[in-house]
Amino acid sequence: MTDAHAHLDACDVPPAELLERARSVGVTRVVTIGTGIDSCRRALAIADEDTGVVAALGIDPHRAATAEAGRVEELRELLAHPRAVAVGEMGLDGHHGAETLREQRVLFDAQLALAEELDLPVVIHSRAASRETADALAPFHGTVVLHCFSEPDLLEAALECGYYVSFAGNVTYPKAAALRESAALVAEDRLLAETDSPYLAPQPVRGRPNEPMHVRHTLSTLADVRGVGVDALEACIDENAARAFGLNP
Repeated sequence: MTDAHAHLDACDVPPAELLERARSVGVTRVVTIGTGIDSCRRALAIADEDTGVVAALGIDPHRAATAEAGRVEELRELLAHPRAVAVGEMGLDGHHGAETLREQRVLFDAQLALAEELDLPVVIHSRAASRETADALAPFHGTVVLHCFSEPDLLEAALECGYYVSFAGNVTYPKAAALRESAALVAEDRLLAETDSPYLAPQPVRGRPNEPMHVRHTLSTLADVRGVGVDALEACIDENAARAFGLNP
């Protein structure tokens, strides 16, 4: 099983301990995420220490109005690392950063151009900005992973364009019926699961720090809403993650 999105560098528990616990429940691969240059360096250091970890490296939208936004060339250098498999997370956030959407778009476009140049997939953060996100992604020709999918009104564009759609622990919440409806509609070969650790712990462990082992709770909910067996969906999602990020099966 693959956890398609975790912030191992932001967890209070040492990565080695988190990964050991994950493996004890069959979660053998984790994509850890860099959200700024220093975070990207930490993500690569973690990936260097464990063959079950790869890194996606980006500058997230919350840093768009800071000096961090001017460090895209440093990001290019880090992406040359053999454990770097994607650019991101990147994107647009109209909930926590509506006043900086213009700066966010500039940073987003710069990273999309970098990913296109390097022929790498992108990991997308989109919150309260579905139309703007769809518009920004329209010219991009590479692989797109919509992380922590939480905007059902972005689903139609995602399905039409063949984007990967990754669901996090919030799909398990009692009030998340619209997300579960979306999860039932995603094509089998475009579905991913993630934890977004240490955030968004799924319902059975809600209120605690999240960690990669808990992706199994999300998997269970996804299997339930799609009417399929957990084991079959686990194998499918693992294949999808390998394809999306260019990993060995």
